[in-house]
Amino acid sequence: MSATSPPHRTSASPRAGFDPQRALTQLTRGDRIERLRHVEVLPERAARTSPWPTWAHPAVVAAFEGLGVSEPWSHQVEAAEHAHAGRHTVLATGTASGKSVGYLLPALTSVLDGTTAPSGRGATVLYLSPTKALAADQLARLGALALPGLRAATYDGDTPADERRWIREHGSYVLTNPDLVHHSLLPRHERWAPFLRALRYVVIDECHVYRGVFGAHLAALLRRLRRVARRYGSEPTFVLASATVAEPAEHARRLTGLPCVAVTDDGSPRSPMTFALWEPPMLDEHGSPLGPEDLAAGALQASRRSTLTESADLLARLTDAGAQTVAFARSRKGVEVLAETTRSLRHGDAGRIAAYRGGYLPEERRELERALRSGSIVGLAATNALELGIDVSGLDAVLMCGWPGTFASLWQQAGRAGRSGREALAVFVADDDPLDTYLVTHPEAIFERPVEATVVDPDNPYVLGPHLAAAAAELPLTVDDAGYFGPTMTGLLATLVARGALRRRPNGGWYWARADYAHDHVSLRGTGESVVQIVERRSGAVLGTVDHEAAQRQVHAGAVYVHQGRSHVVTDLDLEGSCALVVPGDPGWTTTARTESAFDLLAEERGRDLGPDLRLSFGSVAVRSRVTSFLRRLPSGEVLGEHPLELPESVLRTRGVWWTMTDRWLAERGIDPATIPGATHAAEHAAIGMLPLVATADRWDVGGVSTALHPDTGLPTILVYDGHPGGAGFAERGHDRAATWLSATAAAIRACECRDGCPSCVQSPKCGNGNEPLDKGAALRLLDGVVAALEP
Repeated sequence: MSATSPPHRTSASPRAGFDPQRALTQLTRGDRIERLRHVEVLPERAARTSPWPTWAHPAVVAAFEGLGVSEPWSHQVEAAEHAHAGRHTVLATGTASGKSVGYLLPALTSVLDGTTAPSGRGATVLYLSPTKALAADQLARLGALALPGLRAATYDGDTPADERRWIREHGSYVLTNPDLVHHSLLPRHERWAPFLRALRYVVIDECHVYRGVFGAHLAALLRRLRRVARRYGSEPTFVLASATVAEPAEHARRLTGLPCVAVTDDGSPRSPMTFALWEPPMLDEHGSPLGPEDLAAGALQASRRSTLTESADLLARLTDAGAQTVAFARSRKGVEVLAETTRSLRHGDAGRIAAYRGGYLPEERRELERALRSGSIVGLAATNALELGIDVSGLDAVLMCGWPGTFASLWQQAGRAGRSGREALAVFVADDDPLDTYLVTHPEAIFERPVEATVVDPDNPYVLGPHLAAAAAELPLTVDDAGYFGPTMTGLLATLVARGALRRRPNGGWYWARADYAHDHVSLRGTGESVVQIVERRSGAVLGTVDHEAAQRQVHAGAVYVHQGRSHVVTDLDLEGSCALVVPGDPGWTTTARTESAFDLLAEERGRDLGPDLRLSFGSVAVRSRVTSFLRRLPSGEVLGEHPLELPESVLRTRGVWWTMTDRWLAERGIDPATIPGATHAAEHAAIGMLPLVATADRWDVGGVSTALHPDTGLPTILVYDGHPGGAGFAERGHDRAATWLSATAAAIRACECRDGCPSCVQSPKCGNGNEPLDKGAALRLLDGVVAALEP
């Protein structure tokens, strides 16, 4: 593949209006062509429609026809037919494919059919959204249908108390989120009794978001919901909507605990899309771009241009040319930096560039969405708050600033462009990361592979245990409830009894036994561990929170903590009191914690020999880590000093994948004993960065440790583990797809243009040892040997 002439695998005829090919030509003028690594043109797809179902309520059909839907697309009808027949269904099709019609047809038909009941609501619907913004958008869509007799309302943390009572007593279509189901509906289910008796459908929107530990929490929550609903005589049909993922039926089954039918044949039309892969340039010590000849000569102080800076430049160029563009960044801070940098680079009206992220007031976000739809905003920097289903259409281009975490998210974000039937441009801008490096040099990994399967482990004991306690507080548990919670339930209940959380009565039931509130012991978006508050010493204001493990790295005594652009220095960290005290002030340096880590291999669950000197394993592990010191660095990178810390050891019991090698096997690949630490350390870093290729994990969801001699194996050992108690399924997926995972890891290292290792290949942003020692060449030889042994 030539960087100066990116391949085009298909072609699409140009259309009036925005021209993606012309836009790319403008973006690559001069020596910028080297940054464009690949272009893929996704062909147009024609629509396939089906007649309205004969059972659909006439008012629902008329409402959709009034909005211009003369005939639904084939996948919408297929999903609606399954749901209407009482089959649990997951609809997994592309962005802008109108998945909502698939569940609205049966749900609204049931609600309107039930208006003749004495209560006025013979059927009810519970809609669950991962974000309040998406629920508000869905409510607006329901309002646009103007259906007589439909009483739809959002029920979230912002809903006033008097409205909450009305919704419980009269609402027929309630839009909420998992947090409110956990904290309000289930613990006070008696207040919801009439609603639950009539519950016909439960809709889980954007269900691909529920993965890892968050997915395990939702799985336990839905089992609790099913159990309470049955208490009131209801067994609702579950309808799930998802981005395109592998094995959607299995994912839906793990979430709901029920067999589900998958609808994946997308009948919606798609306009042609030009999809570009872009890599920021390498820079010399003065910030000037380096050419291939400079890199071939081994420029020693080369570093890659920041993804945010490069993306701001692209956003400014596109919006200056009149292309309405959204740029997705990973963090709230990144969004603000991207928007501000773009404003400074634009030649046009800087006021037409805005930022969109969580943390804004709802009315601010609604106004931004209206401005984007009207065209008064031409450029928007956004987090994935805009990715999840919010109806923003008519965009010309989308920029993705670094890997968004999963292939499903990549296609969700790209699909924001061209949503009104217009030809569109999507540009993935690579970050300084092994996975990003691999993707821009191996476009087939994006365009020729199926999307990854979503990882959910509903049996994670660290998640399921607290949910069982909450379930017992809702209704006493019995042995029959293993049908909801699985075969591990009885053992976990015994543990909860031993801890005094539950009590078993003579009737055989398990009851909540404590005076406090069982539901407070569950954090749906985490593992339930309490957080450390960051408090300004003089005013007492709470600036933010951080979990206990991260607190030891980020807010130890002497750490520099930045909040909303202002620097503070931590004066005291009280882990028992869950409080870190800070004072405002910029000392002129930053701080970086250094850690020492070790691990114990507790039990091998699966393993195989890859020859006499190499073994691959998966099982339970305990990772021990301690923050031992911190470095003070000037903005230039100069280290001012290292300062010791006395902090307790942290132990994480989780699951991991590891492999062991003999010294002889390593020596055959030119890795002598002095080189082993750098080789294993670099291979570990790169493998962590590449795991999201085969599992729906973020780099920060997993960790790794390597050692030249492990006491449990007596051999050099590399471990990659789930960063959550009990595991999250990511390491297991790595074990099961080790050949794909590790061959891609080796390819990413090989493709990197640096000489000795950089963040694009073997350096890690979260390394507790300051990325020392690392040996890029030896790591590549090690990984090549493992991959060769894995090949059939």
